[in-house]
Amino acid sequence: MLFNQNLENIIFDNHTKHETDELIVLSGYLGPNPVGMLKELPFNSTVIYGMYGEKGIQRSLHNALLKHQKDIDNVNIYYSNIAIHSKCYIWKKQNKISNALIGSANFSTNGLCTPYREILTETTSDTYDPLSAYVNKVMENSVLCTDITLPEKNIDDPVPTQEITRFCKVSLLDNHGAVRPASGLNWGHGKAKNRIDDACLVIRKPHIIDYPVLFPPIQNYSPMFIGGARSQRKNDQVEIIWDDGTVMRGLLEGSQIENGIRYPKNFSSSPSKNIIGEYIRTRLGVPLGERVTLTDLEQYGRTYIDISLQGDGIYFFDFSV
Repeated sequence: MLFNQNLENIIFDNHTKHETDELIVLSGYLGPNPVGMLKELPFNSTVIYGMYGEKGIQRSLHNALLKHQKDIDNVNIYYSNIAIHSKCYIWKKQNKISNALIGSANFSTNGLCTPYREILTETTSDTYDPLSAYVNKVMENSVLCTDITLPEKNIDDPVPTQEITRFCKVSLLDNHGAVRPASGLNWGHGKAKNRIDDACLVIRKPHIIDYPVLFPPIQNYSPMFIGGARSQRKNDQVEIIWDDGTVMRGLLEGSQIENGIRYPKNFSSSPSKNIIGEYIRTRLGVPLGERVTLTDLEQYGRTYIDISLQGDGIYFFDFSV
């Protein structure tokens, strides 16, 4: 069978349909959210970050994976020293493959939760032996994530040109230097039927123009009829790693036009917008349900969030002071 929707559910429910006592995930790129979800499975899982050998890894993503390695007893995370772009999901029973999926979907929220973006297909039993040999070869050239030490970065070192386009200061204030009373951090205090702590970060047109890598266009597809219902591309789900190690799902949503192209307008949390609103209020020391004010941000010591890209659909939010 071939799958192009609900890939996350398919992967995490597959053990209920096939006998298994082990899961092996080989993925070009990893996201911390699905890796963290592996703790809910009733068996051991091995995860291999395939493109480490070519691309390396950003520090905040590495730290998030290290935390999972430390905190989750039934998961081991490896980095491949040879560049592997493959995406393989293998379930084993008594060390023999009982089922496997291969395709284009990375083990990340963006790769598994955006309908029609990626596919996975079941392999046939005659491929199990060469697939097992392939994964074993990758494992022979991989190291446990705890064995990796990233070089210390000198704060005086110049920022590489390619990194400048991956780093953006997103202000929490409006163009007049005030906190929006009923949008942005205070979205829940508007007239719409939102939760009181709903919040978002506003993506402005200068961000889109200056940081196209960070804020890509909304990738539409033509309307399709599936099961009698019209379907079209939804907002992209992504992952957010905060400077304090907190990990949450994010959502690039809304729409604004720049040079005839549709781009996202807001950065919020998923599955509900109050997750990011409650998180920011907690860091600011603002009681839940209260409006965030300019005084709150000034007393905290910061009126903006630094956003950078850690990988495909994986963002780092720095709100440190």
